[in-house]
Amino acid sequence: MNNTRQDAWNQEEDVLLAETVLRYIREGKTQLEAFKEVAKKLSRTPAACGFRWNASVRKQYQEAIQLAKKDRKQGDAFTMFLPQEEGAKHGEGALDAAISLLEKMKVNYYSNEQEQSIEEKIKKLKQENERLRQQVKRYEDAWNEMGQLWQWVGSKKDSQPN
Repeated sequence: MNNTRQDAWNQEEDVLLAETVLRYIREGKTQLEAFKEVAKKLSRTPAACGFRWNASVRKQYQEAIQLAKKDRKQGDAFTMFLPQEEGAKHGEGALDAAISLLEKMKVNYYSNEQEQSIEEKIKKLKQENERLRQQVKRYEDAWNEMGQLWQWVGSKKDSQPN
């Protein structure tokens, strides 16, 4: 005889709860709002959702919670850790979300690398620009000095009797 309660939580409900709470954390919303949304979908009370989250589900998602908080603080390109699609199967949705997160992290990594490379190029170009400005100034100074020398030679030439 199976003594499972009729109102017992199943894996799909736990995943829905976790996905929703993590999304709300990333979006800067409260967990209470997430509990209310899940409660409507699962025909449970927000308090029951909150209790389930705090009693067991949250422990399994500590790293994801930290990532969600980090995403919220950074406003990163990969703000979508888990899918928001209503019709997504929760088991598949979590796997797809993990794959999506890794792809977004890869893109973000390469864009950060490119950004650093671009910043280094900008720094080098600014240094080269400054060096060239100084070189142009030296040439202008030399040109002006040559002009003054020509004027001096011309004035000496004009002042000498033929």
